[in-house]
Amino acid sequence: MFFLLLMLLLAGGGVVFIYLSMPAVSHLKIQNPPTTALIEQRIREAQRAGNVLKIRQVWVGFDGIPALLKESVRVAEDARFYDHEGIDYEEISEALKKNLEQGRWARGASTITQQLAKNLYLSTEKTLIRKLKEYFLALQLEKELSKRRIFHLYLNVIELGPGIFGVEAAARHYFGKSVGQMSLEEIVRLTAVIPKPLSESPVRQSRWLKWKARWILSILYKTGHIRADQYHQAGSGLK
Repeated sequence: MFFLLLMLLLAGGGVVFIYLSMPAVSHLKIQNPPTTALIEQRIREAQRAGNVLKIRQVWVGFDGIPALLKESVRVAEDARFYDHEGIDYEEISEALKKNLEQGRWARGASTITQQLAKNLYLSTEKTLIRKLKEYFLALQLEKELSKRRIFHLYLNVIELGPGIFGVEAAARHYFGKSVGQMSLEEIVRLTAVIPKPLSESPVRQSRWLKWKARWILSILYKTGHIRADQYHQAGSGLK
């Protein structure tokens, strides 16, 4: 009993320590981060492999990002983004249920806010400590920043290819144009690579990429964000 109590106290103390050691985020209300933990991680990984990673990142204003791209990312990554406070407990419950049914990790439940927390301050390692830090940081980001600012930061720091961070840099690299000039097909293709930025490309004709892009396109259509003619026109390039 004593040993169990000691372990519980140590665990509780560890959680408190993690919470108290979280970085301040209030400066992000008006300041864009000059770099992120994920960018620095990718640079170190390249150096260990004897390579030099060229970082492409171009900040763009929130209003300069097409509304359809914002909706595409939201429906694909965090449909209840504007309804939760950083953690989507309903999605966590559904993910746990599906993962238990399939006996493997088949579905994640990280919100846009959690993904931003990880990209800005943490790493890609899959550990309980990192998840706890991500949890507390997400709550802190939601407390200090508006939803608009969180989404704005996310769209500018998200990894979308080797050395490519943010939607503006991705649009220029893959499609040779500004993010505001992207077509609907290009938007869903770019959104599709978010879960696999280092193994997929929006200009690749892989079966997985086209399936994911078609799925995002169908959600946009079903939720009334695009018309039938837009759906069919964009879908013709994803067959």
